[in-house]
Amino acid sequence: MNLVNLESVSHAYGPKPLLSDVSLGIEAGERIGVVGRNGGGKSTLLSVVAGAVKPDSGRVTHNRGLRVGLLSQRDDLDPGRSIHETVLGGKAEHEWAGDQAIREILANLIGDLDLESLVGDLSGGERRRTALAKLLIDEHELIMLDEPTNHLDIEAIAWLAAHLAQRKSALLVVTHDRWFLDAVSTRTWEVVDGRVERYEGGYAAYVLAKAERARIAQAAEERRQNLMRKEIAWLRRGPPARTSKPKFRIEAAQALIADEPPARETVELMKFAAARLGKTVYDLEDVTLHAGGPDAGPLVLERCTYQFGPGDRIGLIGVNGSGKSSVLRLLADQVKPDAGRVVTGRTVRLAYLSQELADVDPTQRVLESVEQIRKYIQLGKKEWTASQLLERLGFKGEAQWKVVGDLSGGERRRLQLLRLLMDDPNVLLLDEPTNDLDIETLNELEDLLDGWPGTLVLVSHDRYFLERVADRCVALLGDGRLSMLPGGVDEYLERRASGTAVTARLAGAAPVATPAVANASDAAAGLSAKEERELRKELNRLERQLDRLSGQEEKLHAVMAEAASDYAKLGELDGKLRDILNEKDAVEAEWLEVAERLGE
Repeated sequence: MNLVNLESVSHAYGPKPLLSDVSLGIEAGERIGVVGRNGGGKSTLLSVVAGAVKPDSGRVTHNRGLRVGLLSQRDDLDPGRSIHETVLGGKAEHEWAGDQAIREILANLIGDLDLESLVGDLSGGERRRTALAKLLIDEHELIMLDEPTNHLDIEAIAWLAAHLAQRKSALLVVTHDRWFLDAVSTRTWEVVDGRVERYEGGYAAYVLAKAERARIAQAAEERRQNLMRKEIAWLRRGPPARTSKPKFRIEAAQALIADEPPARETVELMKFAAARLGKTVYDLEDVTLHAGGPDAGPLVLERCTYQFGPGDRIGLIGVNGSGKSSVLRLLADQVKPDAGRVVTGRTVRLAYLSQELADVDPTQRVLESVEQIRKYIQLGKKEWTASQLLERLGFKGEAQWKVVGDLSGGERRRLQLLRLLMDDPNVLLLDEPTNDLDIETLNELEDLLDGWPGTLVLVSHDRYFLERVADRCVALLGDGRLSMLPGGVDEYLERRASGTAVTARLAGAAPVATPAVANASDAAAGLSAKEERELRKELNRLERQLDRLSGQEEKLHAVMAEAASDYAKLGELDGKLRDILNEKDAVEAEWLEVAERLGE
């Protein structure tokens, strides 16, 4: 049974149609993820479905008595009310405190906030989490969420996905977080050119289905082109004065020509030239760092020794407030360590993308702001102008002459990235680079970073992007160290759930020593700072060696698959594979020995 039906709905803002003759329905219990480009009509679709916006034409019908909960990108919370009054309403304390579901929502979304604080005193992110907690505590048959993962850390996003998946309510969610889409969605809607294309399954299934549709469309287009060539050849055959050709054949050929589709608008990203890095990129030696300056804020690092090497692609993970941005600022030399030192390689050419948008003259044109960095760049054998690169990054035609002050958040983010990359860096520090970027642009950014040859340190709550771009994960777990996570985000969530990780704020106030951490400290207690530094360098060398051997193993498997029918060659390749596996076992054993000496 459909809870909501849209019949021939159309809606436009100004001259731009966002929805054109859209007809669809939402069934009870259905969980739908909505994707599409920024400005393509996703939020408008949610507002129309919720009844908050009346369409220009068509009809929207709700089941009688349907309870709808909508989290829009702007909240309507009363700034004069407390968080308690806003979220819990008139519920008595014994009523909500005895409800496990309500306690979980409060703990995971606003557990760090004082319930008696006024809403007007909260930051934008805190207001957002408060509005989400209020919506989830109430009972709804249809929940609609517009970018619900904004201002949530990885742990909170994982909890929200699990919570929504077990609710009986129907769900309509707009998000650029592809991991979240896969975790909660049973269907995917793509808003494109005023249409709503429907796909079964979450994000992964949507990508596969879309690729298959593109393949079928390409085959159909090839057949159409062949038919068109035959029709045109037939029309041109014979004397010019001949006019006896059947009219329907002429009309068919003209229809084919008129129906020829425009060139595909693809954003083709290329690899920017990178200066060669030496052996040293960043070496942290006995570094102690507090987020607010010496002893002034939460403890982030305590006598930490760590090495960032050439070609490392590291994802930095931690809860909000653990000090991830502080570590990036430390590497960027924007803050100094309280103790210890940071050694920066001589050949480092740094590009640092912070959460704040760079100060670009708001009166400048987009093209001017890029040409200010560099007008031309040599890529391979071809020289590209700033205008050509802007076009490839989505600033087409007149968009290059927009005033920077008029750009949207996503456009400013793309412009900032392009300006950084045009400066030819070999080290990238990226703090939440996915903010305000739609999925298509995220795919393009990932493609760019795939071929970018330098050292990358990334902070992101977008789990899909983090796992896609980074080769290794390092976590701030509140113990003053940068802890390697061989199991990636899953291991981090397990450690958080088991209580073996604390926040920087708690660590600064009262360090928590679980048996595992205490034992690790004991194991490393007998090492001098120099010995620990050398061991960490050796650990990093072994990790790079393991990565290289894993790559060789993967390539060898691919070659063996191609030579499946050549038994002589298979025997030779099998011998090489055994040698690689034996070497890999030896390196892993050495890695474990070094890690044990360090207490990891």
